[in-house]
Amino acid sequence: MSSSSFDLIVIGGGITGAGIALDASARGMKVVLIEMQDFAAGTSSRSTKLIHGGLRYLKQLEFKLVAEVGKERAIVHHNAPHLTKPEHLLLPIVEDGSLTKFTARLGMTIYEFLAGVKKEEKHIVLNREETIAAEPLLRRDNLLGGVLFYEYRTDDARLTIEVIKEAVSKGTTAVNYMKAVSFIYTDGKIAGVKACDQFDGKTIELRSKYIVNAAGPWVDDIDTLDKPENQKKLHITKGIHIVVNGMKLPLKQSSYFDTFDKRMIFIIPREGKTYIGTTDTFYSGDIANPQITSEDVTYLLKCVNDVFPTVHLSSSDVESSWAGLRPLIQKPGKGPSEISRKDEIFESASGLITIAGGKLTGYRKMAQRIVDLIGKKIKLIEGKNIPACTTENMELSGGKVGGPIKFTDFFKNKTIQAKNLGLTAAEADMLVNRYGSNIDDLFNIIEKLKKQEHIPIPLVLCAQLHYCIEHEMCSTPSDFFIRRTGALYFDIETVKMWETPLLLYMKNIMGWDDILTAKFDAELQNLSKADLFNNSSVIF
Repeated sequence: MSSSSFDLIVIGGGITGAGIALDASARGMKVVLIEMQDFAAGTSSRSTKLIHGGLRYLKQLEFKLVAEVGKERAIVHHNAPHLTKPEHLLLPIVEDGSLTKFTARLGMTIYEFLAGVKKEEKHIVLNREETIAAEPLLRRDNLLGGVLFYEYRTDDARLTIEVIKEAVSKGTTAVNYMKAVSFIYTDGKIAGVKACDQFDGKTIELRSKYIVNAAGPWVDDIDTLDKPENQKKLHITKGIHIVVNGMKLPLKQSSYFDTFDKRMIFIIPREGKTYIGTTDTFYSGDIANPQITSEDVTYLLKCVNDVFPTVHLSSSDVESSWAGLRPLIQKPGKGPSEISRKDEIFESASGLITIAGGKLTGYRKMAQRIVDLIGKKIKLIEGKNIPACTTENMELSGGKVGGPIKFTDFFKNKTIQAKNLGLTAAEADMLVNRYGSNIDDLFNIIEKLKKQEHIPIPLVLCAQLHYCIEHEMCSTPSDFFIRRTGALYFDIETVKMWETPLLLYMKNIMGWDDILTAKFDAELQNLSKADLFNNSSVIF
């Protein structure tokens, strides 16, 4: 990296940076992407894990945003069918709620028109009895009816990693745990980045014609490296999610409902668990480690217990949780839920290009706008024509099966193959959905591991670990348990059972010294304690 000259350096390995790297590489640019933590470790692993059309933004009259992300939803589904699954969401209509049957139907109709929703996924209006049949646990004294509509559930971290893997296949050099610490200038213009390896402390210099700051919540920090006096661009808000055992909140399908304070909350069953979110509050603390407070948890529990009065959830039912930050554009005088989710692009006098705001679903269009801008600069300065964006029809890593319809047959064939390897039906289902068209690499690893006399962790866990180290730059146990598998959130029992053997197994594979091993061990022990709500320090 330090001996090369690049067309583009992307700072930030979340979904925005990943999308930019893929688009630019696909158009023939020489790209390097650096991320100071693990890929997707910030906002891009801490969302509600939905590829959704932004129905709520109709209230803010964000018609262009709704149309764009609605259409992008279908594109993401086609290009990564292993990670995006259509799901019914139930929207109950209640007395004194934010929506009546008429406004709900009108809003859905406008949304589906703007988003180009296909006929078979259009909404269904339910009467009171049909709504109760769809979800018997709902509160009934104020229930008027409901609406069933489609959204797409995803794994946000794995989607980000698959985008990066596809970018690498197109020529991108991508490195995690590499922090931008300062800029290099030539005649007052940015010409490169000094970056520090977060494991060994070594600093390298990277040279590039263009540099994009796609650092999410750290956008202002990167801007400050350029010019300390640069005006802050972000208004950061925090959202938390909590996870309970599915038996504690056994919903028949996902729900999206009014809260007592006129907000909207998702409840989503997944892998035997049910997760609930999100809050929306202004945040000014440690960006890398947003804290979950008892007030956050109490708020979500109250919202759930109000709408599902027989479940009686308490804080002791919370098995895990995560806190994420939304890097929204500064809009003085607006509340956290009122600030637009639109992205904006900024350019500094020294040439730093910054993109902030935006949503997971719209990552591809955000990337296109950035690369189009760079393409215009290249045309103006160098006289070279940069090709148009090609990512709309570009299947991502793991998604190379010919679209969602063909994925059904692919899934059947590969789950049969997995069972022939001795895997259970649940293991086969999980692996094929998680790794998609890369599943043969997992099968090859499983066949090799089965020939070994002894492995200290379960076969399927071990195979995934090897794959994630060899193909996805998994560097720490947290990388594996949080962003590569999601086990810390949705399979905390496995984490607690195998965290120490896996740590020691990784130590042997990675060649860690005792100091690094102790560091990762302490991190794991802290993350897997339910009384800390896992992903953050909780204040009581």
